[in-house]
Amino acid sequence: MNFIDQLSAAWRSNDSLLCVGLDPDVARLPAHLQGKPDGIVEFCKAIIDATADLACAFKPQIAYFAALGAEDQLEAVCRYLADRYPHIPLILDAKRGDIGATARQYAREAFDRYGAHAVTVNPYMGFDSVEPYMEWEDRGVIVLCRTSNAGGSDLQFLDVGGQPLYQHVARLVADKWNKNGQCALVVGATFPEELAQVRRIVGDMPLLVPGIGAQGGDIEATVKAGRTAGGTGMMINSSRAILYAQPQGGEDFAQAARRVALETRDAINAHRA
Repeated sequence: MNFIDQLSAAWRSNDSLLCVGLDPDVARLPAHLQGKPDGIVEFCKAIIDATADLACAFKPQIAYFAALGAEDQLEAVCRYLADRYPHIPLILDAKRGDIGATARQYAREAFDRYGAHAVTVNPYMGFDSVEPYMEWEDRGVIVLCRTSNAGGSDLQFLDVGGQPLYQHVARLVADKWNKNGQCALVVGATFPEELAQVRRIVGDMPLLVPGIGAQGGDIEATVKAGRTAGGTGMMINSSRAILYAQPQGGEDFAQAARRVALETRDAINAHRA
């Protein structure tokens, strides 16, 4: 099953547009996991088990593992997802962007080493830096378009032939780059008007939407701006608000994460119709 089909099935089976981000900050892990050699793996597994029936995707952020030299723990988390929840898409948040030969190695890392169903990429170097990922014809390529950070406007609003750059990127991906039909775009919840513009440009193409929860994006505005006619089309990501729902990090952190994930999933669903 390719990425888009798997994502569509997860939207239906879990009645969810919620993507759970896995950004394990060791300073915020529960006390009983801090200092354990496999503490990150235990933490992520507990979050996954607590939220798997509420999520349409899981999105580990590679930097939180690589900064600690914990890529082996990321591999273990990815294997756990593949073994226990193979029906839920695994998105590796890597935001890679480099020339062809190097991009091919990054693609091998994402798809062969970690078994990701999709990976985030940076389009700044053009199509030849994105094309190598498409050699894996069933995998998703999620292209940065209108990011949720304020500084994104430094470049993404530059005028390109009478349109802002982020809209140019959206059209490029929708009209020219989506050769396997497995592309998606990253568009932040913090800019619902731009999110609506992208939806009009790309039709039913999936959108990975960060920015709700800790970043302050409004759920109602996000869903109304980005949903498709069928009430799907989005992977609305929440990371810190779910992972650290219990600020003191007690041993019942997973139950707290489930509570927030359920509240978020239901708040999203309230505006899908």
